[in-house]
Amino acid sequence: MKDIRIEKLAKQLLEYSVKLQKNEKILIEMIGKDGIPLGKELIKKAEEIGAKPFFNIIDDSILRTMLENANKEQIETYAKHDLQRMKDVDAYIGIRATSNTSELSGISKENLDLYNTYYTVPVHFEERVKHTKWCILRYPNASMAQMSQMNTEEFEDFYFKVCTLDYAKMSKAMDALVELMNKTDKVHILGPNTDLKFSIKGIPAQKYTGTFNIPDGEVASCPVKDSVNGYITYNTETKYQGNTFHDIRLEFKDGKIIKATSNHTERLNEILDTDEGARYIGEFAFGLNPYVTKAIGDTLFDEKIRGSFHFTPGDSLEESDNGNRSAIHWDIVQIQTPEYGGGEIYFDGVLIRKDGKFVLPELQALNPENLI
Repeated sequence: MKDIRIEKLAKQLLEYSVKLQKNEKILIEMIGKDGIPLGKELIKKAEEIGAKPFFNIIDDSILRTMLENANKEQIETYAKHDLQRMKDVDAYIGIRATSNTSELSGISKENLDLYNTYYTVPVHFEERVKHTKWCILRYPNASMAQMSQMNTEEFEDFYFKVCTLDYAKMSKAMDALVELMNKTDKVHILGPNTDLKFSIKGIPAQKYTGTFNIPDGEVASCPVKDSVNGYITYNTETKYQGNTFHDIRLEFKDGKIIKATSNHTERLNEILDTDEGARYIGEFAFGLNPYVTKAIGDTLFDEKIRGSFHFTPGDSLEESDNGNRSAIHWDIVQIQTPEYGGGEIYFDGVLIRKDGKFVLPELQALNPENLI
């Protein structure tokens, strides 16, 4: 029996997220075979629009086998062909549906750095992000359900509710926050083991409402590169390059991370030493999706948690650019709802959010009860 939820999601992705038009070329890339049902529906609906769909399937276990002994020349050649394909298309949808989210763990730092620098940066950061209409999403499989501590059916219900939110309504509610951030200079964040100060003056704020990621729901800016001082302790788990981190604490001086600890302190610092830009912040954003209430260990969901913010080491976004360049972009989340210890965010000395809820009248349309 055909799942009408997949059909609804495919329609939303093509018509709302990437706004696919007749005769445009679209690459549908599946990382893991579990995403094939959505991939098939996207191809069918793209053809109905009159567009020209193409597909690619990546298996992380095969990728890991290649990367274990790959050299720079090999990765550059691998990137060369994928880069050309990306240049040939107008739109891109990436479906991440691997059965093991830790499949790339165990690869040496040197080889992961080669892959990020000579594949991920040119193919995705430089070409896909800057020159295509793109959207990336997870697909609900047993691995994600297990990670979320839900049964598969329960997780699927949660997934489709989150991913087919009324993003147009959310987009309208975000306008006041974007306007306020564009007027703001000083930001001060307080919370358990957290006291951060930085400036966002002159950095454009941007709303994200289902056109780049599904699920979505964030408003992002970026600190002035050398303005961050203080410390932050994140209260969610995060996966990066196949490793699971928790209890991450970062200490800043004039924008740079001068001390970093976690359950894997050595590995954390190896990642932050990928390049010079990895120890500076590339994004500051509010999580606003009303249906996402707790971390599940998946960045695309966790960075949208209502009442949260993420503070991202690495490359800055083109839309909110502070000039920082890096091969990494690591969205790490702190939740400020009462269950997680609360917290306060001030803009130019004025309290704008307390314990995860906006207190200014013009921002209260973004509180969960007004978005569901």
